[in-house]
Amino acid sequence: MITFKRFTAPLTTGAFALLSAGQAFATQTDGVFGDNPGDDLNLADDARAGVVDILSGVLDFMALVAVVVIVIAGIRMVVSSGNEDATGAAKKTILWAVIGLIVILLAGAIVDFIADVATNVTN
Repeated sequence: MITFKRFTAPLTTGAFALLSAGQAFATQTDGVFGDNPGDDLNLADDARAGVVDILSGVLDFMALVAVVVIVIAGIRMVVSSGNEDATGAAKKTILWAVIGLIVILLAGAIVDFIADVATNVTN
């Protein structure tokens, strides 16, 4: 039987590194501070947008992992061939993965709400 605990930490760490690297490599400027350092330099908005982007990326990845866990648990349920213990474990896994997915979606909504409120307060 596959255990998911030993795959969780390396998987999330690798995904976070990939998401962070994509943001870093996607920005190219002419100089260290751009064309003109004094023109429209608003570090608070840039930092806020960066944090929101990272949080959104992490939450999207976590939602993807939750859906994959649901699919794998569904396959385990089908393959259990009537074994009550295996079917019960698969149902429990699906239940907790759905609860986790709901929490992830709510966290995404909260992050978006706080980002909108913080942007409206500063502008």
